Amino acid sequence: MSDASQEGGPATPPRSRTPSWAARTEADPRRWWGLAVIAIAQLMVVLDATIVNIALPSAQRDLGMSDANRQWVITAYTLAFGGLLLLGGRIADLVGRKKTFMIGLVGFAVASGLGGAATGSGLLFGARALQGAFAALLAPSALSLLTTTFTIGKERSKAFGIYGAIAGGGAAIGLIAGGLLTEYLNWRWCLYVNIPIAALALIGAAVFLHDKPERGRVHLDAPGVVLGCGGLVAIVYGCSEAEPRGWGDGLVLGLLVGGVVLLGVFAWWQTRARHPLLPLHIVRDRNRGGAFLTMALAVIALFGMFLFMTYYLQTVLGYSPVRTGVAFLPMVAAIVVGATQISARLLHRIPPRFLMVPGALLASTGLFTLTFLTAEPAYVSHVLPAMLLVGLGMGLTFMPVMATATSGVAPHDSGVTSATVNTAQQVGGSIGTALLNTIATSTSAAYIADHLADAARKSGGPGLTPAVREAIVKSGVVDGFTVAIGVGSAIMLLAALVAGLLVNGRAPKRGQAPAADSAASADAAV
Repeated sequence: MSDASQEGGPATPPRSRTPSWAARTEADPRRWWGLAVIAIAQLMVVLDATIVNIALPSAQRDLGMSDANRQWVITAYTLAFGGLLLLGGRIADLVGRKKTFMIGLVGFAVASGLGGAATGSGLLFGARALQGAFAALLAPSALSLLTTTFTIGKERSKAFGIYGAIAGGGAAIGLIAGGLLTEYLNWRWCLYVNIPIAALALIGAAVFLHDKPERGRVHLDAPGVVLGCGGLVAIVYGCSEAEPRGWGDGLVLGLLVGGVVLLGVFAWWQTRARHPLLPLHIVRDRNRGGAFLTMALAVIALFGMFLFMTYYLQTVLGYSPVRTGVAFLPMVAAIVVGATQISARLLHRIPPRFLMVPGALLASTGLFTLTFLTAEPAYVSHVLPAMLLVGLGMGLTFMPVMATATSGVAPHDSGVTSATVNTAQQVGGSIGTALLNTIATSTSAAYIADHLADAARKSGGPGLTPAVREAIVKSGVVDGFTVAIGVGSAIMLLAALVAGLLVNGRAPKRGQAPAADSAASADAAV
């Protein structure tokens, strides 16, 4: 790889060195239909992480799940998805991005059908793990197909604008879809709905997607798979267990420490492996490394907000699942505007950090606004303005982060690079959900205990009325949410700082050659 990409942006070779395959791809008018196929598949993967959340109470009652085991409906998916992403990305490079994409679609649809038809909790947990495994094939191959299909100027910005809107808004769309399907059909349709979507995407992939053949360039690093995937699984599992057990629990600490050790050994091995699973030049690049870290921090801050606002709207304000989903619509609209109408129009004109930093600051401001919530209805005065700010900030941030993270990568490394982007998002979401939920629950417990004792002393009577007790509990729950969201706001500020300090790539010059092809040419020269 050329060192030029590590300073001011990717190297620019002469036009004559641009591969004819890339030129043919850019000239193909069907590439925009291919983008639609990629977008549909990515939306299915992203929303499936949250669509089941609203349906979970219904599924628990129907299948007789215990409170202790219900988390596995979510954890089984995130464990397999987050832990296998690096392997899925390298498989895409090894056997072909289009082929891996189509295999992922078929497997995801089959797993969704199994989960929807589950007659017991064990089958549902297994189906969710299978969904996660095929999502680990699907997500990196989708992003790498996007990276190798759209490589020039405005078209690349527009394509990544659409993709960024899906990545940022998919979780909220999952809440909306989950509410509608649960209320008007039943929880099983939150899984069955993936089957027609996957079938439509499969047909579209066969017709519209094209893949550049890579012969003899990619090999599978078996020790790297064991170390890298094992470390990621341990960290994601440790974070999921931190919610019910607490961060000081022996199992949680063992998993987190073990995961960090495995990843440390993985990094050491990648410097010595003949064909590394994750070539370290990918993460050593200043711009890509900054984009990965910005993505992880932003998702840590945001995933907790999705969880808390869902509970706030349903348990505190008494919204139905459908009304809760609709309440997230303004944020989805703001994400789309930020990603497609602002970032996509400006990314090829200005440096990417000029979008990332303001975006993260807007999102941080929106999160800070939510720290003023009370147990009284406050959707119009507090929730709506905050959602608009957060949504606009996400749209401005996610799109240039993904474009920067995948820029200047040789085609034979595009799958594993795309997997690293998704890994940052997935691991960040796991850490954020566990960390912020722990802060919220501990804060709420302390608030409720103190205020119940204080109210009992002041009453001097036989006991507190149910109305007083309920009011204290609601206020305590909201207090926990606001404190945790305040921490999320600070983490988002840190994401803005990281983007401002590390991401120093310049805006592409007019007529600049494709970034991915530049890297490929430089790599070939080496």
